[in-house]
Amino acid sequence: MESLICLFCMLAKIPSPSLQEQAVAEKIVQTFQELKIETRQDSYGNVYAKIPATDLTKKSILLSAHMDVVGDSSPINIVYSGDKKIIETDKTRTLGADDKAGVSQAIWLAKTVKEDSELKHGGLEIVFTRDEEQGMTGINNVEFDALDSEYILVLDSDKLGKLEISGAGYTKMLLSVKTLKGGHSGMDIQDESRINAVNLISEIIAKLPHGVYKKDKTGTITSLNAGAVVAGGVKNIVSEKSGAAYSFELAENAMDNIINTDAFAIYSIRSSDVKVEQKLHSEIEKIIAKFNKKYAGLAEVKVEFKEHLKPFEKVDDVTMIEVAQKAAKLSGLDLNVSSFHAGAETHVYAHRKNSKGLKFKPYLVGVADIYNMHSPDEKLDVESMEKGANLLKNIFYVFNGAK
Repeated sequence: MESLICLFCMLAKIPSPSLQEQAVAEKIVQTFQELKIETRQDSYGNVYAKIPATDLTKKSILLSAHMDVVGDSSPINIVYSGDKKIIETDKTRTLGADDKAGVSQAIWLAKTVKEDSELKHGGLEIVFTRDEEQGMTGINNVEFDALDSEYILVLDSDKLGKLEISGAGYTKMLLSVKTLKGGHSGMDIQDESRINAVNLISEIIAKLPHGVYKKDKTGTITSLNAGAVVAGGVKNIVSEKSGAAYSFELAENAMDNIINTDAFAIYSIRSSDVKVEQKLHSEIEKIIAKFNKKYAGLAEVKVEFKEHLKPFEKVDDVTMIEVAQKAAKLSGLDLNVSSFHAGAETHVYAHRKNSKGLKFKPYLVGVADIYNMHSPDEKLDVESMEKGANLLKNIFYVFNGAK
């Protein structure tokens, strides 16, 4: 599959940081045109390609990947390992296999399908988006109602053979404590009407269900993670430091002679099941209500939930799982059906509808082994890339009853 690897290297050499993807988009459009595959860009710069059905009784499949990479516009110098099994860079920047491996695989499959004159299929659609890494503005500007497919394979997982059937949404939870009376840490410390906000938020944090809240055989379903706690006499500290040094400076220079009246904590809630997340919200709200009852007239505790990304929930339809299992067997691979505890473009697709008014059924698929993503040490395993192309081809052929 030398043509696949050459295609990847050609695209990887074109810098395409988020919102600066036009050069690689133009090369992709040119490649599709040379293959005589219908292609276009929308007003936002996303790229679309389509191979019409040769059998109208069958359904089409959509492949999706993103064109942007983590990194800047500096040159990308491709380096092969001595045994030609690994592709990386000269360590000066990222490789961009996330997600140009997925882009290359999709183009390669389109070429394969286009050239197979005997294959009876329901059509192949492709979408390449902008700005997945930074703001996901590309996927949110896709012309969903122009797409015919119901099943979507998002080629953006980091390990060959993964089929991720659900993904966690992301909710921010802000916990705040306001006590009604502050005071001096010496003279007023014996006054029981003066509740220290730091002590109170610590007491509340200890009661919350941190970590994994629910998991099943596919992985973690719902979790609660503390991101930061801010409390005490830090209001007047100005610093140019950052990271751990900044946090240490705040702690070292904070006022310690006051009974604090304010405290805050920020949490992330990730869940691929809406009902389970709602149960977690309810449990947290009950904990907060107990504290407000216990400290009535002395302090007020508030909790606020802000949804930032809707979850990608598992669907009851097992068609694609069964297709992928058969395709993996034909490819000599083990299929890892799982849930992933993070966000991806699958989450957006899962809440949109196609041209026929049907909700999309997206899946996150691993078509190559990528190591150290988003760093100068990023590496792509060549053999896994070739096996991934075979897996993707078999999925398409099995889906269309050709294998």
